[in-house]
Amino acid sequence: MSMAGLLPQQGAMVLLDEVVAHDAKRILCRARSHRHPDHPLRHEGRLPVWAGIEYAAQAMAAHFSLDRGVAGPGTLGLLGGLRDVIAAVERLDDIESTLLVDAERLSHDIAGSIYAFRVTDEADGRELLRGRATVVQGAAAAARSVE
Repeated sequence: MSMAGLLPQQGAMVLLDEVVAHDAKRILCRARSHRHPDHPLRHEGRLPVWAGIEYAAQAMAAHFSLDRGVAGPGTLGLLGGLRDVIAAVERLDDIESTLLVDAERLSHDIAGSIYAFRVTDEADGRELLRGRATVVQGAAAAARSVE
């Protein structure tokens, strides 16, 4: 499934290529943009592994879009916090194969959701980055976006 219409990002900031699978709790996406020399998150010619957090955030946003019964149409969501983030590599631009970005919603209430996320190398299944993220949504997100 194409990412068109699922994300608020536009142009080169749309980092994911497609949704591979999704259900009410989880989404799996594929990305190839980490190899692009003009990647918008590159710094000094390198794409740090921490850019994988943006890949995960986009997977969560796509999950919200696909699961409107939970998030609600047009729901604003902002990354509110990260926990237990562990990186197994220093950079993503030297990963030859496609990235798989997996996000699983662990809990949800009116204020937002908590997701566990993983970015892996599709070729060998090696975990590159993982962690948990809190996504603030609705009125709480709107209040934070104007601060």
